[in-house]
Formats: sequence, C-alpha cells, structure tokens
Amino acid sequence: MRTIVDREAARLLGAAPDAVERRPAKGGWSAKEILGHLIDSAAVNHQRFVRAQWQDLVFAAYAQDDWVQAQKYQDAPWIELVALWREYNRHIARVMAAIPLEVRTAPKRIHNLNEIASTPVPAEEPATLDYLMNDYVQHLQHHLKQIDARIAGR
Repeated sequence: MRTIVDREAARLLGAAPDAVERRPAKGGWSAKEILGHLIDSAAVNHQRFVRAQWQDLVFAAYAQDDWVQAQKYQDAPWIELVALWREYNRHIARVMAAIPLEVRTAPKRIHNLNEIASTPVPAEEPATLDYLMNDYVQHLQHHLKQIDARIAGR
C-alpha cells in the first residue's frame, strides 16, 4: 500500500489548481473533495483496523457527504490535502503490516460489513479483518481513478 500512496501522492501534487477544484457538471465532488473523503475514510478505517484486532467487525457508518461539506475540503490548499492523505495512509500501511496474519485472517461471524464495506460481505457469512483492509485499499484505488477523471475534466 505504501508504494501506491507514495506514487499517487507525487502524481497528485502535479495537478493544476483549477483542475482539482472543478466539479463535474452533473454535480458530485471535486478532486479536492474526493481526496478529503479519502482522508475521512483513512481516519475512520484506522480506528476500525486497530479495534478489529480485539473485537467483532461491527462499526458505525458515517455520513460521508456531511463530513466532506463540514470540513470544507474545497477551500483547503491542495498541497496540504495531499500531504495529510499521504501521511495518514503511510501510517495505515504500518498498522496493516503490524497486525499478525492469524489476526487478519481469523473469521468473525459477527460483523456489519454487509452495511459498511465498499464490496459488502453477506451478513450470514463470516468476514475477516484482512477482507476489510483489502476493501479499504480497493475503495482508495476507486476514488483515485475518480480524481484522475476530475483532473482530466471528466
């Protein structure tokens, strides 16, 4: 994950200021707001990854649009957003690497990944912390593609 984060952060820093502020015509978030959402996702999932080592995989959801609006990511300096996103995800990469494989892969029957994961796990099937971590990385990559589209004017 650290390789992805370092590569993408360097690339994002090269984006033109007007491109990162542009919103799509049909509505939706700008590149700044998408990156802000990824910062929020990092904050939420950091806690989940730490807590999941000792408890069931049951976590509160959060109002993503409200969080983005409340924090006014559109008005924040791009360089600061990229730096915060990069450093938070570097830390998350360390957290992920520190968790023993047997903890990551232990199946847990009690979870709500059917409600909070980007790619849900059926409630009746067991889930693992490893699945949640991989889902986080896939979610991150999905939104990085959205940022690319916004910067390119799509």
